[in-house]
Amino acid sequence: MRHSQLFQLISAHFKDIIRHPAVIFWGIVFPILMSLGLGVAFTRKPDIVRQVAVTGLAHSGSPVSPASAGSSIEDTRIILDFLKNHAKKMESGSSGKPVYSITLKDEKLGDTTFVFRETTWKQAMILLKRGNLSVVMSGNSGRIEYHFDPLNPDAQFTYFKLAGIFKGQAAVPAIDDVRPLTVSGTRYIDFLVPGLMAMDIMMSCMWGMSYGMIDKRSKKLLRRMVATPMKKSYFLLALMTVRIVMNAIEASLLFLFTWFVFHITIQGSFPGLAAIFLSGNIAFGGIAIFVSSRTDNTEIGNGLVNAVVMPMMVLSGIFFSYHNFPEWSIPVIRKLPLTLLADGLRGVFIEGAGLGGVLSAAGILLAIGVAFFTAGLKIFKWH
Repeated sequence: MRHSQLFQLISAHFKDIIRHPAVIFWGIVFPILMSLGLGVAFTRKPDIVRQVAVTGLAHSGSPVSPASAGSSIEDTRIILDFLKNHAKKMESGSSGKPVYSITLKDEKLGDTTFVFRETTWKQAMILLKRGNLSVVMSGNSGRIEYHFDPLNPDAQFTYFKLAGIFKGQAAVPAIDDVRPLTVSGTRYIDFLVPGLMAMDIMMSCMWGMSYGMIDKRSKKLLRRMVATPMKKSYFLLALMTVRIVMNAIEASLLFLFTWFVFHITIQGSFPGLAAIFLSGNIAFGGIAIFVSSRTDNTEIGNGLVNAVVMPMMVLSGIFFSYHNFPEWSIPVIRKLPLTLLADGLRGVFIEGAGLGGVLSAAGILLAIGVAFFTAGLKIFKWH
């Protein structure tokens, strides 16, 4: 009998959602249009700071990349020696290796600062996929090579400026110094799509569940529901279940569209993707229930929902890497639920992460969801 009650509630909530045409547009059509527009015509943001990786041999002794099998530590020293003599030394990075910076002054276009970090090839590829940098430099047989996606205008711009610095002139360098990257997952659209999925989960839960429940309470609809023999927990679980199903449908359609148009792929494991996706839905579902558990004022509800979604939408690296923010803020940003979800989805989509790679983030998101759901259930009122 109880299971039948839960099933009927899920069915009722699902029918209530799909009968509104706006749900189809904002949940399915709008994210697809956004991915299409930004994927085709993404404009480069103004020059401020450009991160550059300088690669040598990995600790295992394997070459820096397949394209530079002859690269050695001595070749990479060409770059590092130049930086020691011409660049400003900064504090050491997390790896303990020195970090250098060079600033190009330009009164018309603005100053451009290049930050150089010595990494292995594997680390450089991870940073590239995360949007932390766009160009990788290495030495090979006495020459400096530049590795980047030739279809990325930001990388091209960075390459031309770097080549001018290291050649001591502004002329365009020889084309054979370029090593186009063919590594899957380094395009902006690869970075964008998992972020859009994470944002869609947050917005769907916060506006679909939270604001929708506040609106029903303001119209006295929840007052009618309390008269029925219905458990409060079943009502809230049904809301969350329907939202998870809807979000799965929307994310699947977005992936299918971008796979067909932009050839997006999932490099990691499907169990890992399922774990981070489900835990993200539970986290934001729990937050949505907590936010909407008491108020019946839609103006207050609008403010509460915006107070949750707006900071994370700006800070959590949906459209650009959050590493553009000051260093002191990065540890805080990484702990935000939307950041955990977006980073986890990107880990599976473009970094090849498996279940183990996202288990920590999924566990934190699940704990957030359970904690907020429990608190929301305790203070929830029907009217």
